[in-house]
This record gives sequence, structure tokens and C-alpha cells, in this order.
Amino acid sequence: MITATATAQDRRVESGRDLVEDLHTAFGEHHARAVHAKGIILEGRFEPTSTARTLSRATMFEHATPVIVRFSNFTGFPNIADNDPGANPRGMAIKFGSPTDPSLDIVTHNFDGFPTRTATEFGALLRAIGTSGPGVAAPTPLDRFLATHPDAKTFLTTQHPAPLSYATTAYFGVNAVTFTDRKGHARPVRYRFVPAAGEHYFGVGSGPTPDYLQPEIAKRVKDGPIRFDWYAQLGEPEDLLDDPSIAWPSSRKRVKLGTIMIDTLAANTAETDRALTFLPGRMPDGIAAADPMLAVRTEAYPVSFRERQ
Repeated sequence: MITATATAQDRRVESGRDLVEDLHTAFGEHHARAVHAKGIILEGRFEPTSTARTLSRATMFEHATPVIVRFSNFTGFPNIADNDPGANPRGMAIKFGSPTDPSLDIVTHNFDGFPTRTATEFGALLRAIGTSGPGVAAPTPLDRFLATHPDAKTFLTTQHPAPLSYATTAYFGVNAVTFTDRKGHARPVRYRFVPAAGEHYFGVGSGPTPDYLQPEIAKRVKDGPIRFDWYAQLGEPEDLLDDPSIAWPSSRKRVKLGTIMIDTLAANTAETDRALTFLPGRMPDGIAAADPMLAVRTEAYPVSFRERQ
């Protein structure tokens, strides 16, 4: 939330291009994705439940649909170590349908919340990170930002430990969307993807190697399908739709929409990864954006895509 002591930078209108430039301020420009640069692509299918059809008229809930899944580390550093705390939160992006005929793109991470309420505040956070490196006198720009944005401080200081696998952590779609059924009834939801393998992380005193996640997931998928159950967390009237920094109460009802089954490691050439993009605002009839941040995020992804070509 913007407080009375927020800076003028917080109140700057943030466009998609602005956001990409702010990501470069924080992480540099590496001719790669501006964020979640280090990742691995797999493929599989989504099988819906019959219950999903009672919440949304989206046709993808009528039949099985192929999916492309990209797991990733945070930051725009293409070679960030998997055991670097800055690699949190981990990401899972899902494209339903083929690359040439997608029906829905979802971009998630493994923290139930976002560091800021708006894209403008997120841009200010990124600029504060980028101007608070070694040698900068305290209080740094990041110190000052976190002093007036407690949700961002919580985000940066309470991440999960490193997961045993990309397949052993839950992922959250922190931006609210609206599901509309065939009778025109609308309901706000947030997404959650729960791993069938359970949630497992490295404990205190144990630690992963710098580059363990991609080999681990490649071996895991060869041994058998990786499954995630996709849930819609149903919002209530008092739940904020335009503030992803606040998690909805855990008591909110969750409805299982179906299962993502990942069974194939994609080619994962540099060309394949460079050509693959996800648009959080790409949604079929029956699903619509409820959080205005999705519009800015959808503007930003094509900017980053063009820069890495």
C-alpha cells in the first residue's frame, strides 16, 4: 500500500516497458528474459475435473489440453546458482494449448503473495534494489523502501528454503481473475498448483549444489509423470482483487480444476527458450483479469521477448 511517506517514484505510472527497464536496473540486461531468466521447459497435458465446468465456461475445461511448462529461478541473471537465496521465488509458467494456438497462459511463483500492491510500487522496489549495491551508504534506497512497504520486506525475508525439486513446491497465481460460468455467474479466484510429490525443501545444515534443479527435474520426468493439482481459491466479497501483496485467508474454499501431468522434457535449446513467451493476460472466454496489475505484466512480456531475439 502506498503510504503518506511514499516517494514520488512510487507514484510514477508504470508501463510494460518501464517495468522491463526497472528489471534491468535491478538485474542488468543479459539478452535473456528480464526476470526468471534461468529455466527449463517440459511438456504434458491438463485433464480437467467435471467441477471446473461448473465454475467457468472456458472450453479448456471440457477436454484434455496439451501444456508447455517452464520452471525457473527468480532474477534476470541467466546463470544464477540454484542455491543462491536470490533464486527465490521459483517460478512455474504454463501454456495451455500449442505455441501457435494457445488458449491460456498462467505465470506463477512459489510464494503466496507479491512484494507490492501495484506495478508502480514494484518498479520502485526494483529501482531501489538496483541502486543499493555494495558501498552504498545506509540507509540505502532499499532500506528506505522497505521501511514504508512492510509487505515487500515480508516477501524478501520469508521465502522458502531451496526446494528439493521444482516438483516439490506449491505455486501460486497471485493476481486475481474472474471465472464466469455458462449462466453468467462470476466469481473471483486465485490459482494454486499443489505438487503430488508433496512439498519438500532443504533443511538447516543441508544444502544443494549450485546447479541441481534442472538435472533433477530432467531425471524425475524420465522416471514418471510429474503431477500438480490445479485449484481455484474462491474469493469472498471482503477479499481484495487488486492487491496481490495480501494472501487470501487459508480458510477460503478451494475447488480442484484438474491435474497437470508433465511427462516429457522439451528440446531446451537456446532457440526454443528464446522463442517461448507467456502472456499473463491471455485468457479464454470464461476467464478474465480482475487485478489491474495483469495488464502491465502482459505489456512487459512482449518487450522482454523482443529484447532477447
